[in-house]
Amino acid sequence: MPDIGAPFFIHSVAEGNAALVRGGYEAFAAGDVDAVLALFADDILWHVPGRGPLSRDYRGRDEVLGFFGAFMKLSDGTFRLQVDDILAKGDTVVALVTESAERGGRTWSSPQVHVWTLKNGRATRFWQYQGDQQAEDEFWSMAA
Repeated sequence: MPDIGAPFFIHSVAEGNAALVRGGYEAFAAGDVDAVLALFADDILWHVPGRGPLSRDYRGRDEVLGFFGAFMKLSDGTFRLQVDDILAKGDTVVALVTESAERGGRTWSSPQVHVWTLKNGRATRFWQYQGDQQAEDEFWSMAA
């Protein structure tokens, strides 16, 4: 008799991970920083590509929190993130999002792909892919 339990277990892990990530985005939108940080493993690796002032690897909750503070300061609190879709398979969750902000009289909006890796209910890795890397680097680098 085939083992029909395994596919359901894998599916439920993916659904659970997707729900955790979705909850993290909802907490971020509500300004609940403690709930967002609770999603992260202590040693999370958070990668922001590019050549702008925010581009680098952030390690651990404190550095990620500092990153959040940096882009909120640069955007004078106007940064917004809209979740367009969430896809999951096992420990990997992919969020299709649109990020936007205002800075120095300029408005920016960009589709993004966020790839999360979760282990035991905590995000251990976050990798960001920008829709237009050059435009994003220019936006965050310009004088306010």
